[in-house]
Amino acid sequence: MAAYALLLASILFSCLCGSSYGFILFSSLQKTLLVTASPRPGQVLKAGVDNITVSWGVNQTLPAGTDAAYKTIKVKLCYAPVSQTDRAWRKTEDNLSKDKTCQFAIVSRPYTSTNNNQSFTWTVERDVPTATYFVRAYAYNSDGAEVAYGQSTDAHKTTNLFEIQAITGRHVSLDIASVCFSAFSVLALFGFFMNEKRKAKRTRGK
Repeated sequence: MAAYALLLASILFSCLCGSSYGFILFSSLQKTLLVTASPRPGQVLKAGVDNITVSWGVNQTLPAGTDAAYKTIKVKLCYAPVSQTDRAWRKTEDNLSKDKTCQFAIVSRPYTSTNNNQSFTWTVERDVPTATYFVRAYAYNSDGAEVAYGQSTDAHKTTNLFEIQAITGRHVSLDIASVCFSAFSVLALFGFFMNEKRKAKRTRGK
């Protein structure tokens, strides 16, 4: 009996801890938001140059009051499954506190319950790595917990995907090395020129 009570207490404690630390399952969220993104399927965007226009709103076919608990909308750029293969730092988890699919925030705004969709244009940041992406929006309640979502792709994340080409960290280091080498070359040539000029002056002085 004591063991049973201890087990029950541990389960209740784990549930309380899970709620306190944001243990929310993606599968428990309602898919009530409609989300679209401007890139054409298969389009290739350049980081730091191209823009993405995202529109979102609650599905108007749902009963009135479905969005009563929605207080904030956060739109995020998410890795498509094709860009998660063999990359543990991009893996999908049902537990949202551990999910690494959507690592790039596009915009965070108070939720507005209107018949018109909200939209935002975002310039792709330069530190976004080269990969295939889609866009997802989360609705948060007054406690800051996710309660609903919508995404620009289907449930299997295979449609309306687009690619972003960016400068990776390795390319940046190569660029820095090439700039340093070029600067060194210019300084070396300038030093050689000045040295030869001084030699010519001494020769003429003799």
